[in-house]
Amino acid sequence: MKAYGVSASALLCLCVCAATKECNLQGQWRNNLGSNLTVNSVTKGGRFTGAYMTAVSSVDAKIVESALTGFWKPSEQPIFGFAVKWAFSDSLTVWAGQCFLNDQKEEILHTTWLLRSKQDNEQDNWKATRIGVDVFTRLK
Repeated sequence: MKAYGVSASALLCLCVCAATKECNLQGQWRNNLGSNLTVNSVTKGGRFTGAYMTAVSSVDAKIVESALTGFWKPSEQPIFGFAVKWAFSDSLTVWAGQCFLNDQKEEILHTTWLLRSKQDNEQDNWKATRIGVDVFTRLK
């Protein structure tokens, strides 16, 4: 009888734990354009660091990996934001988004980004900021 109680408890824990899987930002991700996001360390205090390798650019310079820093709000499906100062251009990009679990319990990051490029004068400020969306999936 005692073994039955332990087995039922173990089964209950397995079911509850599987149903409450949380999104984990740490790891490697790829977006819809083929860019790679790597989140190296995530603290319980809400900070993370990593690197970004873009697959697209509007400048003629050689694309190189760039450092990122970000913040997140811990929860089952956390919200987060991060910034990349591009190592190969006079611009930076910030992303804000949320990690979701889809119907297959796979993590997916939905983000909106703003890219700011340096301009030589105030008259060109109108073309300095672009906006877009990215969807990231975890690399396996």
